[in-house]
Amino acid sequence: MNAHDDNNASLRTGMRRVFPPWEFRNLRFWASARIVAGSGVAVLAVVTLFSGRFTAEAFAWGELFLLGAAMTLAAGIWELSIARSAPPRT
Repeated sequence: MNAHDDNNASLRTGMRRVFPPWEFRNLRFWASARIVAGSGVAVLAVVTLFSGRFTAEAFAWGELFLLGAAMTLAAGIWELSIARSAPPRT
């Protein structure tokens, strides 16, 4: 007989194995947190550009912040798409 267990390893196939089990269980939450954090870093980049009066140093820091924001937003959107494609829980 197949006993029911709470192990999510059988549900974790393909790219879902990239995430640790504690993150996979709450993937929508972590994806949303990454999207919010990426948006915050993007706002920080804009503030840096305007407060630095568009100097070369402000552009360098702004580019650094925008790169981090882009990577964080991309990871959050990617995780959200994985969470949406998961089979429904029974």
